[in-house]
Amino acid sequence: MAPPPSDVKLLGYRPSPFVNRVQFALNLKSVDYEFIPENVMAKSELLLKSNPVYKKIPVLIHGDKPICESLVIVQYIDETWSDGPSILPSHPYDRSTARFWAAYIDDKWYPALRSLADATEESSKAAILEKILEGVILLEDAFVKCSNGNGFFGGDKLGYLDLVLGCYLGWLKVSEVNSDVKILDETKTPALVGWAERFKSHEAVKGTLPEADELLQLLRNMQAAANVEASK
Repeated sequence: MAPPPSDVKLLGYRPSPFVNRVQFALNLKSVDYEFIPENVMAKSELLLKSNPVYKKIPVLIHGDKPICESLVIVQYIDETWSDGPSILPSHPYDRSTARFWAAYIDDKWYPALRSLADATEESSKAAILEKILEGVILLEDAFVKCSNGNGFFGGDKLGYLDLVLGCYLGWLKVSEVNSDVKILDETKTPALVGWAERFKSHEAVKGTLPEADELLQLLRNMQAAANVEASK
């Protein structure tokens, strides 16, 4: 039997997609937790003590035991609260496929999306955007294969890859606004477009995924602050 959830704390920052995916997993499992906001510019002693290696969010603290790194945390949640709906696929091949695409999304696709905001030259923007668009075509194909004709990567219910990719939807919209390009396009990636709407409407996601307007304002504030600092 899983331990009681009353001693669960999440150190995080609302705009962080990595924190959001942990929140989705906790919500999916109906785990009560305390959210402890972190100032990423002035890290707390609790964060530094809980994650002395990487010194970053998210950190899940269960009792007095810290668990770090979002994908590790999601898997811990899935295994610890096993009475709730499963997050990872049950079949070993499906689990390995989900982990493969999760690594691609986090290590290849999202870094390209993130770098788009920092690109200043049109040629570099075009090259980065090409990588992002190539990636969503690959993910469209992955969705068709993983979903087996259902509404989510996890089939007929929200699963591991849904949480991994879905946490980036707010920032993806920000990139679309900034670049004036449709990254998820109804003509090229119709399956992902439909999936994105279903994902954002899911009870485990609503109210947790930050709105694109909020993230866009945050990005512009950060860019303005960086410009002021650079001009000194």
